[in-house]
Amino acid sequence: MADKKISALTAATNPLAGTKDLPIVQGSSTVKVSVANLTAGRAVSGTSLTASAGNVVIGTAGNGVDFSANTGTAGMTSELLNWYEEGTWTPTDTSGAGLTFVIDHATYTRIGRMVTVNLYLTFPVTASAANTEISLPFVCAAYDLGAASSNSGGVVSMLTVGGASRFNFRGAALAPLTNATLSGAAVIASVSYFV
Repeated sequence: MADKKISALTAATNPLAGTKDLPIVQGSSTVKVSVANLTAGRAVSGTSLTASAGNVVIGTAGNGVDFSANTGTAGMTSELLNWYEEGTWTPTDTSGAGLTFVIDHATYTRIGRMVTVNLYLTFPVTASAANTEISLPFVCAAYDLGAASSNSGGVVSMLTVGGASRFNFRGAALAPLTNATLSGAAVIASVSYFV
């Protein structure tokens, strides 16, 4: 290696894998180091990052894309986007009535702190006077209002419960609806809330 300048060496014909070794001079000795060891634990900086194949993987929970180079407005509390998730969940009765719903679909998407749920379910035939309460996939930070409709005509909205992972259906003037009010009803609903 000592008899050639780097500029005189033949270029590699394909990208180097992390397992490939490179010769380096450390002190007065020539030693080998893997490509992976050259970058392990070191920050990569540049003008942009392009993943020509595969995904950008966040290796530690709580980390993500940091937008702190932007000038935040008054009241800004975070500029870190650190969560993306989408999937399904099984809405369950949390009113204490022991109801079992027929679920056509129940999907959610979480982007950062915001969760959007969409669901279509049918209430069982019931005489339960308990107010409706149905589970959500994540705990709500505050009360948030969403839209809902039913074939019974009684539902106009859904309200998430702050500090809990549940919501309830509301009628006119946001009055809580009982399970009996929705007995046998099919309900379509959507809400976005913050965790």
